[in-house]
Amino acid sequence: MKVTVDTNVLVRAVVRDHPKQARAADKALKGAALIAVSLPCLCEFVWVLRRVYGLDDAAIAAAIRVLLDAVNVAVNRPAVEAGLAMLDAGGDFADGIMAYEGRWLGGETFISFDKKAVALLSSRGNAARLLS
Repeated sequence: MKVTVDTNVLVRAVVRDHPKQARAADKALKGAALIAVSLPCLCEFVWVLRRVYGLDDAAIAAAIRVLLDAVNVAVNRPAVEAGLAMLDAGGDFADGIMAYEGRWLGGETFISFDKKAVALLSSRGNAARLLS
């Protein structure tokens, strides 16, 4: 079966805080011919792991990289890599995703009120401007 995964399935598989659901998630993920993971799912995954479970950025990035290494996972890899680059630099995963996808859609400059996001994107060679 080819499946599209919901954030809660990924969370159960990683956090394992609900044994029965963790086993069901493992079985579904390992048995799937293809696991489609959307960008919103991954952004929510990062948010939940950070805010609800208190995982640090390194642990979150490691969980995403394990997912990327699975042979049956389909994801927009360049966008996810952009998100991971921001996360690795101490920024927000979703900001990296938004900047990447914005460029893909034809945007030339990332604009934000978020000083940290603009600074990190600029330092990585992306056109970014802080609004005031």
